Amino acid sequence: MTSNPRALPRSLGSAGPRVFPLALGCMGMSGMYGSADESESIATIHAALERGVTLLDTGDYYGAGHNEMLIGRALKDRRDTALVSVKFGALRAPDGSWIGIDTRPAAVKNFLAYTLVRLGLDHVDIYRPGRLDPAVPIEETVGAIAELVKAGYVRAVGLSEVGPETIRRAHAVHPIADLQIEYSLISRGPEAKIFPLLAELGIGVTAYGILSRGLLSGSRPSGPGDIRSYMPRFTGDNRTQNERVIHALARLAAERDTTPSRLAIAWVLAKGPSIVPLVGARTRKQLEESLGALDLELSRDDVARLEAALPAAAGSRYPEPQMRILDSER
Repeated sequence: MTSNPRALPRSLGSAGPRVFPLALGCMGMSGMYGSADESESIATIHAALERGVTLLDTGDYYGAGHNEMLIGRALKDRRDTALVSVKFGALRAPDGSWIGIDTRPAAVKNFLAYTLVRLGLDHVDIYRPGRLDPAVPIEETVGAIAELVKAGYVRAVGLSEVGPETIRRAHAVHPIADLQIEYSLISRGPEAKIFPLLAELGIGVTAYGILSRGLLSGSRPSGPGDIRSYMPRFTGDNRTQNERVIHALARLAAERDTTPSRLAIAWVLAKGPSIVPLVGARTRKQLEESLGALDLELSRDDVARLEAALPAAAGSRYPEPQMRILDSER
């Protein structure tokens, strides 16, 4: 695949590493979208690394640490083959419910100590708060990560779901490698104010939700254990309206003899060399489907046609309580 120009490495900003143009998001391997098979999850991570994928993305709160331990097992005999990006700060109750965010400097260092043990690593490559903590100035949080960079426990600093003011303040403390944010054909909000600022500051993007959590591929929630069961885009009238979007993408994909998933991922890849899509593959079959997007070349006209054909999704990205805490939506 190295002969494919669309498979050439991309830089995560001026302060981050160069990575394969697709990264593997591992959240779904820890029950967030229903049950997952651990042996298949590990086989998928191995297959991704063998196909050239370099960046694995996780959060210390995915499955209450399960996801990090899973990645640790997967990397046990191949520690030097992957870069690992970790989100921290979300607080969970034993029943899995969200109970807040903590990004105080002491908490930052405490969270990382546990993360390194679970991963079995002596450092993480990118470390980022999963959400903005309204009780802690971003300067203090980033300053604590900067100390961990200086000590060798972290290689680069990232952010997640924050807006322009927070990005500027954080970047003034320490160079930011990338912003992780939801971005897809039907979730294009970051284009207005956030992406222009990232370009100005030399900050990359790791885009998650590139299939709108499977909506664009026609996927449906698998049951109560699937977080999509509570997401507005998958329920009621919103789902009915979004079916039209799904069908429109499917028609456009059929014209190119490809799949909706590959076409949606190829669109993200075509939006700029500083954007690295996170593919949430839980199986080797899903991984191969996603990697096939690298074989699609989209012209500017192709991109414009897709954008004109697919309106914004009906329904917000998260339930209202979660939307209210997103700094990126302010």
